[in-house]
Amino acid sequence: MRRTSWVGIGGAALAAAIAVSRPIGAQTPQATQAPAMSHDQIMAFAKLQVAVSKARDSAQAEIAMARNAKPEAQDTLHEKLHAQIESILHQAGVTDQEFERNTFIVSTDSTVRRMFDETIAQLTGVPTPGQVQPAAPTVKVPAGPVGVHIGHVVNSFTGTPNGEGLLPVALAEARIAAQHAAIAARTPTNLDAMKLHAGHVINAVDPTVVAQGPGLGYGVKKAALGIATHIELSAKAPGASPNVVTHATHIAMSARNTARRADSIVVIAKQVQAATSADQAAKLVSQLVSLTNQLMAGFDANSDGKVTWQDGEGGLQQVQEHVNLMLAGEGLKP
Repeated sequence: MRRTSWVGIGGAALAAAIAVSRPIGAQTPQATQAPAMSHDQIMAFAKLQVAVSKARDSAQAEIAMARNAKPEAQDTLHEKLHAQIESILHQAGVTDQEFERNTFIVSTDSTVRRMFDETIAQLTGVPTPGQVQPAAPTVKVPAGPVGVHIGHVVNSFTGTPNGEGLLPVALAEARIAAQHAAIAARTPTNLDAMKLHAGHVINAVDPTVVAQGPGLGYGVKKAALGIATHIELSAKAPGASPNVVTHATHIAMSARNTARRADSIVVIAKQVQAATSADQAAKLVSQLVSLTNQLMAGFDANSDGKVTWQDGEGGLQQVQEHVNLMLAGEGLKP
């Protein structure tokens, strides 16, 4: 079997019941025609993609570790991933060609893509791309000017999609960026598909660079910088407690780390768009997957086995963590 992707897909076994059948055709259908994949085919392919994604995420964590930075270690991990990919597809009864063909249809047929995204959302609980998660109950914040700026971070802010808080928007856009980097990684021999999804990643990260795409139209970078600005304003406001001042520093640093990663993602994604071969693009997409995952998880820059709020490390998970610690320190339930 020809190897499908050198970009982390792991070894979770699938039962034959989720094997993907051949689609009717790879061309985008007219609006009056039936979708190019049936409901059962889409469900089966979605289950396969969920298994692939879980394994890929696990493998990417290994690839990103500092101890695996040497070329020989990277090569070993990539070979391991190839074998895992083959095992997943073999146990699902799916050939490389079927997998790539269905991936192409999902990437190019808007009707199938909508049904696929809805199925993925049902299977994983992750919101459909391009949507903010349903608004959570308003988070209680301190009274006065301090709470106004914290509220902009966690509850609502003028100009965001649906008036959501800057942090929920940043989290939603980061998930979209990571999802489309992962989709690009699933078609390592399809240069056009990788370029398409690189543009989608840019749209979710910074829509001032690519205006059209599946993102919310706000962008991770803008939301992250907004978080840093308003959490620092909360610390400078009259009545700010030492607790607020301390955690505001941690939140702002993690948010600015995220904004810098957003800039790096745009640079790599543009290189994908400029690539002249699928092999060249696939190597860049691997970097793109790692960086988009870091938007949420941050990065262990000093290789001490943990990710903190410090410069170069914290991501949006650390922003959320320190927002919760800040609110708890004010006697409020996060």
